[in-house]
Amino acid sequence: MPAPRGLSPEQACFLPNMETAVNFLMDGAPLLGERAVIFGQGIVGLLTTSLLARFPLACLITLDHHALRRQASRLAGASTSLDPAAQDVDRQLNDLLADGADLTYELSGAPTALDQAIRLTGFSGRVVIGSWYGSKRAELDLGGRFHRSRIRLISSQVSSLAPELSGRWDKRRRFSLAWEMIAKIDPSRWITHRFQFDRAAEAYRLLDHSPQEAIQVLLTYPS
Repeated sequence: MPAPRGLSPEQACFLPNMETAVNFLMDGAPLLGERAVIFGQGIVGLLTTSLLARFPLACLITLDHHALRRQASRLAGASTSLDPAAQDVDRQLNDLLADGADLTYELSGAPTALDQAIRLTGFSGRVVIGSWYGSKRAELDLGGRFHRSRIRLISSQVSSLAPELSGRWDKRRRFSLAWEMIAKIDPSRWITHRFQFDRAAEAYRLLDHSPQEAIQVLLTYPS
């Protein structure tokens, strides 16, 4: 797939993740004045934050364990970015969301975050599950509050489009929109590390052992 003229190769590297973020917004369908929350501010979470920040929301709250990513999240448009492990995070969230969130995204990759995302969502709210847990299982409290609150859990996966959109949208149109958003947002500002391809093991070691130091890591090739 050729990159549009005017985009650098580094910007083009973000296409798969931007397409995923675009798909999250299509599935979540944010509305004017809603209170939105995103769990996880890795690169997919940051792209989703950047897209949601373009909407006239009441607030956009993000959560991530790493300070570097929380700082990037605020610069991307989040009204507040919190550490989910902070001692007073529940009090902060309750103060910000007295009636719960209207739209919550779970993009952290941590199954335990899904239960917290459900608890944070208010009556008739939507939880978009974008994380890919693989073989990990998520333990959820689906008791009385969940049922009485009529919370909707929405699975979102970029390999397809929601059937209700297929009359007007296809993958080609979604790719076109993703390219457009890359040009407008310029996510290359989140590249923290570049490694020559023969040093790929170092890149993966960094992500495995020191994720607090990295946002986007690129593998580069000699020109």
